[in-house]
Amino acid sequence: MRDNGAVNHADQDAPETPREPSPADTEAEQPTGAEKGSRLYPRVTSFRSRRGSLTEPQQGAWDRMWPKIGQDVGDDLIDTTAWFERDAPLIIEIGSGTGTATAAMAKAEPHVNLIAVEVYRPGLAQLLQLVERNELTNVRVLRGDAVEVLEHMVAPESLTGVRVFFPDPWPKARHHKRRLLQGPTFALIASRLKPGGVLHVATDHAEYAEAIREAGDAEPLLTELDWESPMTHERPVTKFEDKAHKVGSSITELIWGKIKS
Repeated sequence: MRDNGAVNHADQDAPETPREPSPADTEAEQPTGAEKGSRLYPRVTSFRSRRGSLTEPQQGAWDRMWPKIGQDVGDDLIDTTAWFERDAPLIIEIGSGTGTATAAMAKAEPHVNLIAVEVYRPGLAQLLQLVERNELTNVRVLRGDAVEVLEHMVAPESLTGVRVFFPDPWPKARHHKRRLLQGPTFALIASRLKPGGVLHVATDHAEYAEAIREAGDAEPLLTELDWESPMTHERPVTKFEDKAHKVGSSITELIWGKIKS
């Protein structure tokens, strides 16, 4: 199950033998805002702190690609036109995991700019490998808390779409407060979408799906999508989703559009 902004471990390819983690790796794996949560939307951070070291090929891809297309989450508004070196519809994927779906969708949508947000460094490194291997020019990556990204780095009404695939359901009732997709986050996402923009969510957890549906339907700026979507809703079936199908878990797709006027 993918953590919010963290890796979907079931979707990872079998890793090569990793090098020993350095102190810098260990320190870097502490998620942004783990204690304080979001400043505008106070919450318990909805992803787990994970440590992870990189294989030599992953480290090589990181060294080559991160300076070009990656940055850590911060407080400054992103100049996406400058970062992508073009002006194009902007989509953010929250919790890109190992980037399998990210890379495939970026390849299928060369006309859009895609920002992948993830906290787990090995997952980002695998995405960087896919970007490099497939020569994708329309992907950028941010490492840190997705809510911080939406609050501080994305301008209001600037996004064509937001994707959240398989967020961590935090199944125990006492952990439900850690779930990403609750009322305040829906309000934040809606405020960043352009009129007519789309929020696309997928989950294999039935109870969480109902909670997500209820919270999304309650957001006044979102409505059932009854116009042509500005982005594709086709997702590649990842290893994680294939395993979910094999054990009988159904996948719930939830799609909202931002009211145009």
